[in-house]
Amino acid sequence: MDKPTGSNGGSPAVSCVDVTVAYGHTIAVDNLSFEASRGKILAILGPNGAGKTSTVESLEGYRVPQRGQVRVLGHDPAKGIKQLSPSIGVMLQEGGVHPMMSPRDAAELFAGYYRAAMDPGEIIGLVGLEDVARTPYKRLSGGEKQRLSLGLALMGRPIVVFLDEPTAGVDPQGRLGIRQVILQLRSQGTCIILTTHELPEAERLADEVLILDRGKKVMQGTIHELLATSQGNTSVRFHTSAAVDIHALARAIGTSPGEIIEEAQASYRVDGDATPGRIAAITSYLAEHDIFMDRLTTGTVSLEEAYLSLIGSPVQ
Repeated sequence: MDKPTGSNGGSPAVSCVDVTVAYGHTIAVDNLSFEASRGKILAILGPNGAGKTSTVESLEGYRVPQRGQVRVLGHDPAKGIKQLSPSIGVMLQEGGVHPMMSPRDAAELFAGYYRAAMDPGEIIGLVGLEDVARTPYKRLSGGEKQRLSLGLALMGRPIVVFLDEPTAGVDPQGRLGIRQVILQLRSQGTCIILTTHELPEAERLADEVLILDRGKKVMQGTIHELLATSQGNTSVRFHTSAAVDIHALARAIGTSPGEIIEEAQASYRVDGDATPGRIAAITSYLAEHDIFMDRLTTGTVSLEEAYLSLIGSPVQ
């Protein structure tokens, strides 16, 4: 895939400034401001009702905010759709292809929409659909449909791409292929806006994360910056042969009970620095109480743990 053409100099590829989207008296997006750059992947996260869909639809030109300014490659997407259409790609989570149309037919159809379209055969190969290129859409697996949707979004060599749950329903091998395509796009200077419910996927791919909750921005930053906001950036995990008295363990290792989480039955996480002294105190306490321990691990908190510390509810 060739490097996308077209640039706005040093300006962001995507920007929202004080954007508000309302449905009657319900505020879906509340005074939201953020930017996304070319050559970067921005993952937008948040629970149901956070405002993710309304935000992305405003960027795609499908919805007009009540207040604020939205710009994509310097254009108002609601007014400059003719100028923007050749430069943006939109991947829908499902649908958009006739049930009897094959991936090859769909690629050839979509190629006709663009002046500088990629070769349909190249797109089919890029997303790994050569073996089902002539199979009707209705007979494709969920993962194959997702890969086709990604390929069609890239047909016009876009500068900005919006990806909605790109790996949903895709098998592990297919996920790897989709990740490789997304990372290739980034290396070519494409701005990628990714919405996903899969936090591990965002952690693997995103350069930056934008977290929304009830229409407001909770945080925007790199994965490292987000992890640093979590209460303690390391943890100790272990599994035990019997239940542990969390309050007694907390006293023994000199921390608060709130720092010890029972993640599953007889599986615990102790937040805070995983120092040799803390690990020794944990093992000593368990030994004194004849509780066997195995699978002890240490490491930084995950994106999911940091997200939950900010939002308090899972991504939905």
